[in-house]
Amino acid sequence: MNIIALIPARGGSKGIPKKNIKLFNGEPLVNHSIKYAKNCNFIDEIYVSTDDEEISLISSKAGASVIKRPINISGDNATTESAIKHTLKSLSKKPDIIVLLQPTSPYRPKDSLQEALNKFINNNYDSLLSISPTHRFIWSIDKKNNLKASYDFLKRPRRQDLKKSEINFIENGSLYIFKYESFLLSENRLGGKIGYVEFDEEFSHEIDTYYDFKFLEGLVKNETN
Repeated sequence: MNIIALIPARGGSKGIPKKNIKLFNGEPLVNHSIKYAKNCNFIDEIYVSTDDEEISLISSKAGASVIKRPINISGDNATTESAIKHTLKSLSKKPDIIVLLQPTSPYRPKDSLQEALNKFINNNYDSLLSISPTHRFIWSIDKKNNLKASYDFLKRPRRQDLKKSEINFIENGSLYIFKYESFLLSENRLGGKIGYVEFDEEFSHEIDTYYDFKFLEGLVKNETN
């Protein structure tokens, strides 16, 4: 099978200017996802989709191939799916499986991509995502502005006593895997028979703000020291 990794990394960022190449733990942010893909034996090629020359240069030096993304799908309202679609159209050799890695999730468990791909292939999933448990109690607000709890607050459970079926999980954004054929049908990274891999709660953080950046960088430095 031909398995590729795709890293969408546009140049514009309102929250953190030049976020995707800002140094995170001593290296450009995008490089952490490139390295993660390079450490997996299943990956045949790594592509970075970007509209930015500086990101292109840094990504190439790190060992990725660059897909030049058009301006019309590089703005603040551009979707990741549009970058996926453009990349797949640009490739003469179509992949069987695509691994989508968002550079805003630089902290991932060691060897987790290899394990995720094994699970994806062995279970014949059409798509797969990484999730993390959250021990926070979730509330929602409906259209009538009514507050609704996802748990029985009259019998508030202790977090340590929660069963797995009672724990909420979040889509942590670290990795997505999907078949080429599945994306053609749905034009979405998720569809068909969907599987998951579970990452510990510490790997659930994504970088959108300066606070996220500093918090996660501190967490990584603490873990590696």
